[in-house]
Amino acid sequence: MGTRWVFDGHIAGLGTESGLRVVAGIWQLSPFGSFADAMVELPSGHRVLLAPTAEICDFIAAVYNFDETRVVDVAASLDNRQLSLDAGPLGVRAAVGVRARLGSLVRLIPRPVAVHPYWLRAVSPLAARISPGASTAGTAKGGRQEYYGVTDLHRISSAQVGWDGADAGALAAIRPAVTFGFSSVPAAPSLARVRTTVTGP
Repeated sequence: MGTRWVFDGHIAGLGTESGLRVVAGIWQLSPFGSFADAMVELPSGHRVLLAPTAEICDFIAAVYNFDETRVVDVAASLDNRQLSLDAGPLGVRAAVGVRARLGSLVRLIPRPVAVHPYWLRAVSPLAARISPGASTAGTAKGGRQEYYGVTDLHRISSAQVGWDGADAGALAAIRPAVTFGFSSVPAAPSLARVRTTVTGP
């Protein structure tokens, strides 16, 4: 299996009426300590990574696909169902709403099973049918294997998103799907409790 990296925290996915789409990671536990990062796909399709250190930036860029990477100050908080993220040109203020139906289903699975790579590889075809564009297991950039173990899912009910000082527009579905890796986030704006495992040479 080679080296193994585990990231435990949350992934927020949201779209805007302007076509700007954001996938933000808020990681409580990781090989780099606690941190947050953001992957932004502009309406033009240009993909930008915003990460807090060069080490984290290099690692993420070795796993996902970007047209541009930037090391910027990143500040994030997730408290009382309010998500706040500031990362260079990106600003997000979002309200986390009710648990999604899929969130209720995954909570029935014991967590050690729900995050295990064998389970995630087995259920990936089903996950893609339930949430088109999403996969729980696949091959990442550089031949690494990647696994997404989702243990809860809530809707994002409202959000304000700014980019380079301009309002990106009202909250919208994540369409088209983001193209950072083999898997997208659900089309409906949401916040997932997740353990991401990356393995490889």
